[in-house]
Amino acid sequence: MSDIAPTLDELTIEQKAALGSGADFWTTTAADGVPSILMTDGPHGLRKQEGATDHLALSGSLPATCFPPAVALSQTWDPALAFRVGEALGRESQAAGVHVLLGPGVNIKRDPRGGRNFEYFSEDPLVSGALGSAWVSGLQSMGVGASLKHFAANNQETDRMRVSADIDPRPLREIYLRAFQKVVEEAQPWTVMCSYNRVNGVHASQNRWLLTEVLREQWGFEGLVVSDWGAVADRVAAVEAGLDLQMPGNDGFDDAKVVAAVGDGSLAPDVVTLAAARVTRLARQAVEGRRPETTWDTEDHHDLAREVASRAIVLLRDDQGLLPLDPTQRLAVIGEFAARPRYQGGGSSHVNAIRVDVALDEIRARAPHAEVSYSAGFASDKPSDKETVADPAALRADAVRAATDADVAVVFLGLFDSQETEGVDRTDIELPADQLELLAAVVAAQPRTVVVLSHGGVVRLAPVVAGPSAILDGALLGQAGGSALADVLFGIVNPSGRLTETVPDRLEDVPSFTNFPGERMHVRYGEGIHVGYRWYDARSIDVTFPFGHGLSYTTFAYESLALEAEGDTVNVRVTVRNTGERAGREIVQLYASRDDSTVVRAPRWLVGFGAVDLAPGQSGEVEVTVPRREFEYWDEELQGWLVEGGEYRVAAGASSRDIRLSDTVELVGEIARYRLGADSSIGEVLRDPIAGPAFNEVFAAMFEQFSGAEDTDYGPMLDSLPFGRFLTTVGGALPPGMVDDVLARANAANGF
Repeated sequence: MSDIAPTLDELTIEQKAALGSGADFWTTTAADGVPSILMTDGPHGLRKQEGATDHLALSGSLPATCFPPAVALSQTWDPALAFRVGEALGRESQAAGVHVLLGPGVNIKRDPRGGRNFEYFSEDPLVSGALGSAWVSGLQSMGVGASLKHFAANNQETDRMRVSADIDPRPLREIYLRAFQKVVEEAQPWTVMCSYNRVNGVHASQNRWLLTEVLREQWGFEGLVVSDWGAVADRVAAVEAGLDLQMPGNDGFDDAKVVAAVGDGSLAPDVVTLAAARVTRLARQAVEGRRPETTWDTEDHHDLAREVASRAIVLLRDDQGLLPLDPTQRLAVIGEFAARPRYQGGGSSHVNAIRVDVALDEIRARAPHAEVSYSAGFASDKPSDKETVADPAALRADAVRAATDADVAVVFLGLFDSQETEGVDRTDIELPADQLELLAAVVAAQPRTVVVLSHGGVVRLAPVVAGPSAILDGALLGQAGGSALADVLFGIVNPSGRLTETVPDRLEDVPSFTNFPGERMHVRYGEGIHVGYRWYDARSIDVTFPFGHGLSYTTFAYESLALEAEGDTVNVRVTVRNTGERAGREIVQLYASRDDSTVVRAPRWLVGFGAVDLAPGQSGEVEVTVPRREFEYWDEELQGWLVEGGEYRVAAGASSRDIRLSDTVELVGEIARYRLGADSSIGEVLRDPIAGPAFNEVFAAMFEQFSGAEDTDYGPMLDSLPFGRFLTTVGGALPPGMVDDVLARANAANGF
């Protein structure tokens, strides 16, 4: 920061403190030599407000491309596509004069009721980190900064300004921080946004362990830490912890507190100077990145949104081969969402879309010579002023008549904006009862029924699966979702989307069911590392659709799997053949497992993925380099990452429960050496390369008194007996000082 020093030297402590808070809702404060920059909401589109400002989309914003939100983008399993979306958002930001776009969100979908789940990628940290890293790289390649959010453990909306996410060290590292770490280390976002909540009792905005020790010292983050809007509870404590910028500004109220703290000696002036330096560097970086000549084409961006949406659609089921649709068939299109698309979530990420493709119009356009009827089927949650509230029975009867007269019924079901939005968690995962009643009536009249789903969070699909034979999951598809759905329905696009969340049979099966959303400002993450599919697999719980699931209009055979450990990576090659009659894309998922682990593990966990596009009969190879870090676990006692040496099984599959091939690979690991003392077990002492030989004769003599000792495995017993307790019985037989000397030498050799 030497180039910034001259500017900072000329600023007063008042000016430095002012740099640490916004000038208004969206812009930073300017000072001599430090320009003001503009931040605005993302992450799936630009939400630039002019006039009234807020962070809940209560006021309007300028028109922009509404790309598919993270819930859909993740279902492409395609980092390259995420990069292109970030790049496109960078172009729109440059054209609008926006310096930092607030996204992406990489928090884990811990519970399907989470109100903001549509804004996050997955229940798995590798998927979240890989797509988030690509999105950041794409955006920043255009000279626009990203704001990685919400750091950290923002997994619910209930009491989000106060609740403490109480998480043990291992799941915190392996699950909830892992995606953030990957994005920081791979893409270096310009900013990281801290969350509203507390983490293990400390507000994220003033959590020095989180913002300084982990983020900066351990991960090497070089950018600026900004608060979520209104997240700062104590500005002085936040600055001390490593927060650089409080947003929005509050007319200098908190700036004065910082100045006063410096004046009375409770806050070091160097801390304020460091925060001001980071704000200054971001401001200069943003101004230097400006490309005012940037333009973008609305059609090009709409086409990209359509491509992403079509790749995000998941074919969940097609038992009778109803899909793709024949454009000459009589179709009955049923459901409010066919005519009034639900294509994004509510709250701060709500985009004023430039245009919106309507599925009903697009279906009719692709079947111009067929009879395509439309029935609302169920009532809108927000009827327009010109509409009267319709009778549900009458709507249902009209839909049944239309379905009876058609060759195929296409029923659009889902959740309305009012049922999932920022700031509020859902209380259940059910589809509305009137929609399920409609579906049952339609299927009874027309067995040839296809369901199309629109939703931002997981919904229980057991009642849906019991009816129609074909189901498409559209998640939230952005402004081009109507075109994308029509493309998939008629086979113009072969679906290749895969789920990034498990669909449980019932809410009670969810890992966090008994620990969500907590009480009295605390929520306990009692499921530990067993989040999402890890939980269901560990307990052999039946699910409606597993993590990674998705079908195609063609079929694929996995023909071979090759593994090679080389240095810090495992190189994996999977040969796949298209055995069907249509060109298609297969997403190959790689899972690792270890049966004899010394620590609790999930039965399998995702370590890599890749895709291949194949013509009918064609084979191709998917090559994935799996970093050594994907086999690590966080050792809570040593406070570090370790790889157990030994044999791991790596499996290639089409989902977490559709494993096609597997093989083993041998990894060299680190030996966990713990500080030895009175509470160490006898087994731990004997396994130590220094202490073990020193005490071995003592223990051998003790066990000789037991008959049949040579046939008895005392290992489990030795690992439950504290060494100190044993010394109380045999200590007198040992030379004076021997115990202290041996343990000191052993601990010194192990780095303690």
